[in-house]
Parts: sequence; C-alpha cells; structure tokens
Amino acid sequence: MQAQLQHYLDKLAYETDPSDLKAALTANENIVVIDARSAEAYAIEHIPGAINVPHRTMSEETTGHVDRNALVVTYCDGIGCNASTKGALNMTRLGFKVKELMGGLDWWKRDGYPTAGEKGSQGNSEILCGC
Repeated sequence: MQAQLQHYLDKLAYETDPSDLKAALTANENIVVIDARSAEAYAIEHIPGAINVPHRTMSEETTGHVDRNALVVTYCDGIGCNASTKGALNMTRLGFKVKELMGGLDWWKRDGYPTAGEKGSQGNSEILCGC
C-alpha cells in the first residue's frame, strides 16, 4: 500500500489538470505556462498567456527569461504528443520546478477554457470540468 500511496503523491507532485491550472492562474499564482510545441503550432492556437519554448530548443539561453521562482507548467497537443514530457524533463534538468499539464491543449479546450492564436476561441463555460 505504501508504494501505491507514493505513486499517487508523485502524480500530484508532477502533473496538473486544466481545472487546477486555470484556478491557479485565476488566483495569480506564480506560474509560467510553457507551450513545448513548435512555433508554428503555438501561433495557430495556445493557452492564453503561455510562452512558446519548443522542447527541442530548451537551454540556459532560451529559458533565461523564465522566472526561476515560478512553477513551470509544460504542455503540448495532448495525450498523443510527448512534447510536454520532453519539455518537463528539459526544464527539470535546467533546475526549474515543473509540472506537466495532463491532456495538454486538447483537454484544456475540452474543459471549455479559451485559447489564443490564429484559431483561438472564447471557450465554452458550460462544459467546464471543475475536477
């Protein structure tokens, strides 16, 4: 039972869901949301306020502007994409405190939250998850 307990504690320590991220952003917690996808994907649609640092380019130089006291939350398209995991790994290696957004942009939109970019949307507050 101890191993199972540790498993769930680890999941909560290293992952967040869209509802918790939205609540933290609304509460103005010190969070930097990083879209770990390509610049092209980011331009099309992304979480409002997110910055784009593609996982392939993450380095001391490309992340020098990121607040080291903030919680960094990485995301990508969703469960069929591992850019958020690669980004979380890279940012952790660079010394940041990191969580990965479960479900990525896909689950963010499914929970009814707005997006920005060329295909940004207002979201649909009627389908908010509220997990």
